[in-house]
Amino acid sequence: MKIASWNVNSLRVRLPHLLDWLKANPVDVIGLQELKLQDEQFPLAELQALGYHAAVSGQKTYNGVALLGRAPLAEVERDLPNFTDDSKRLIAATVNGVRVISAYVPNGQSVGSDKYAYKLRWLQALAAHLRSELARYPRLAVVGDFNVAPTDADVHDPLAWEGQVLCSQAERAAFQALLDAGLKDAFALFPRPAQSYTWWDYRMGAFRRNLGLRIDHVLLSSPLSDKCSSFQIDTAPRKLERPSDHAPVIAHVNP
Repeated sequence: MKIASWNVNSLRVRLPHLLDWLKANPVDVIGLQELKLQDEQFPLAELQALGYHAAVSGQKTYNGVALLGRAPLAEVERDLPNFTDDSKRLIAATVNGVRVISAYVPNGQSVGSDKYAYKLRWLQALAAHLRSELARYPRLAVVGDFNVAPTDADVHDPLAWEGQVLCSQAERAAFQALLDAGLKDAFALFPRPAQSYTWWDYRMGAFRRNLGLRIDHVLLSSPLSDKCSSFQIDTAPRKLERPSDHAPVIAHVNP
């Protein structure tokens, strides 16, 4: 089973990229983030033509998440049940016996800001929710844009980013709490390729210079991580014209 995630940063703009990528990479399930459109604007027909079922939680202008599966999506749930929030940041469904959650964690803006405090509260609620979900669904995958670079090795310039949003100790501790709930970072299951990132700023030629951060993750419960045979960051879509600033990530879990 191939489990993927991609922050498309506006599905209106990136739909041709997504369709082409799915044709070349027919993953079993993919979580999308930052749709930036409402449910009625979701391109369901185009994705159904490729053989994908969809569950959507959209929002005008900002946020929005979705799950696409080659098998039907069952038990669809939207939003964090233990966190009151108007932002559409989480959707879950069961696909071929695997519970998959697509999450778009708040960015946090800057350390010490109200949005930073909101981010930490959201992550705390997510950790509590995942503990509950793992009790219900031992085969659990949580994918998405977590807006956290877990270690200095996930940052192109750790000194410049030290203590900054996405890399602060509080955010990293909150990310570790997700793992402590009973999950493993699929990327970390394998030898780390040097300078592996999933997001690059549009400015200053960041992608060309590989000035990136690894903030998009696939987290797997033990029954899945024990059978994970590979993990890939696909940088090819980032080279296209008008790309998302994120690259898709894919974990391959053997039957």
